Amino acid sequence: MNEDRFQGQWKQLKGEAQKQWGKLTDDDYDQIQGDKEKMIGKIQERHGHTREQAEREYDDWHRKL
Repeated sequence: MNEDRFQGQWKQLKGEAQKQWGKLTDDDYDQIQGDKEKMIGKIQERHGHTREQAEREYDDWHRKL
């Protein structure tokens, strides 16, 4: 799924993201609005991951979609 399509379907995909990253809040998801960089930053911040680890998790999750 490309990034434009991902952003367009953010509301539907948000539920899947919430299953994957339970520590992110509804406010976090409202701020992210389907933006990859914001999502990676929030994963890094809330889960205490390195940037590289957060990117890997995001990329793995995104590929599964």
